Amino acid sequence: MEGRLMLEIAKRIDRGEKAALVTLIGVEGSSPGKSGSLMGVFSDRSIVGTIGGGNLEFQVINSAIEAMEAGENREFEFKLEVDGSLDMRCGGKVKGYIKVFQRRRKLVIAGGGHLGVDLYKLGKYLNMYTVIIDDREEYVNKNRFPEADELLCGDIGEILKNYSLDDGSYVVIVTRGHLGDKDALKAVIGRKIGYIGMIGSSKKVIESYRDLMDEGIKKEELLKVYSPVGLDISNGEPAEIALGIMAEILKLKNQGTGKHMREVKTIKL
Repeated sequence: MEGRLMLEIAKRIDRGEKAALVTLIGVEGSSPGKSGSLMGVFSDRSIVGTIGGGNLEFQVINSAIEAMEAGENREFEFKLEVDGSLDMRCGGKVKGYIKVFQRRRKLVIAGGGHLGVDLYKLGKYLNMYTVIIDDREEYVNKNRFPEADELLCGDIGEILKNYSLDDGSYVVIVTRGHLGDKDALKAVIGRKIGYIGMIGSSKKVIESYRDLMDEGIKKEELLKVYSPVGLDISNGEPAEIALGIMAEILKLKNQGTGKHMREVKTIKL
């Protein structure tokens, strides 16, 4: 059971999902769970393993979900008595620890052209779960993206509309034209996503935004999009544009300033 539990946690983390490991580290008196009991908890409230079931397990699952949302490990302690917080009659006391695992971030690249290839390489270098989406088979295959975690071919907007995304997902829209970019943006706008970036000149971005507002998209949501995409550091070549985009993503992910380190750290001679 323990091996299967750890494998399931590893699989979920690799897919970019949130996961926590609950361990009972101290049990006094009567308790439904024994010291050393393990339970994996995931963001969809599914579990692997058990710490004894009942109200104790229910409350600990809630604590694990809260810990995953906060991104912080935490301890817990419950009295299993009628006058305790769980209103249980076991008569014992349990202590435990919730370990929250850092999930793999997901890089979703809408467009498998030259820029998509360079973004993919950087994403793999940074150990991100990489997803490539394109409507052309020759631009989304294992020859072009040999280590991609997912390759999805078809209508880009439709695929994105139905694809599971969350605050650990970074979507970069770099399709073959501004109409494709607009459709892709429409599919993800307003969703709880860590980052949405879209390629394009200022003129094309404004045109796309106006079209989407005419279709009912709120201006406030569009202004959250990083477009034109990336930091102003490239010479215009795909590899450097990709680096600027990834730098923007890392700045957001790590809550960095984007300043030169010599401006952030004080050097005294």
